[in-house]
Amino acid sequence: MNYALAKDNNPWYAIRLFSFRLKNVESFFEEKGLEYFVPMHYEDVLDENGHPHQVLKPVVGNLVFVKKTMTQNEMRAIVAETEFKMSVYRKNQESSDYYEIPAKQMFDFQMMCNPEMVNHKFMSEDEAKLKKGTPVLVKYGPLSGLTGKLVRSSKKYYLLKEVPGLAVMLKVTRWCCVPIEEQS
Repeated sequence: MNYALAKDNNPWYAIRLFSFRLKNVESFFEEKGLEYFVPMHYEDVLDENGHPHQVLKPVVGNLVFVKKTMTQNEMRAIVAETEFKMSVYRKNQESSDYYEIPAKQMFDFQMMCNPEMVNHKFMSEDEAKLKKGTPVLVKYGPLSGLTGKLVRSSKKYYLLKEVPGLAVMLKVTRWCCVPIEEQS
């Protein structure tokens, strides 16, 4: 998937896979005409001659995000017809309704997951919930317009964005962020 993001306002679903056949699942979603997103990062690997090369790999091998372009019942039918065992994140354990990630939140998350950006860290949703921080808007610089939580880690500041199943922290300078309550 490329990082040219649609300007529509459709929410997204987070889908957990119970196999590591991500390429096959991506092909399945493409056949169904669904737009999907898999967070990727560069990883150093050695070739057969022992030379290091950077290869683009998924951050998590069993997580994929799918844009909501149909009703929940239609999406349930697609999930049920696949041969791959998967589960769509739900609003809560008691509800059968799927959790919808708002378009703006997903846009920010996709921008922060761009593998060309440096100084970002990925973590589980549970680890991210333990981080204390201030809700901010990035006002200046290349990340202008992004929102998230300003947190400190290893004496550096990061913009933290959480979605079901995954969180990303991207290094920022503190002065370019303003608390969301102060913006007008």
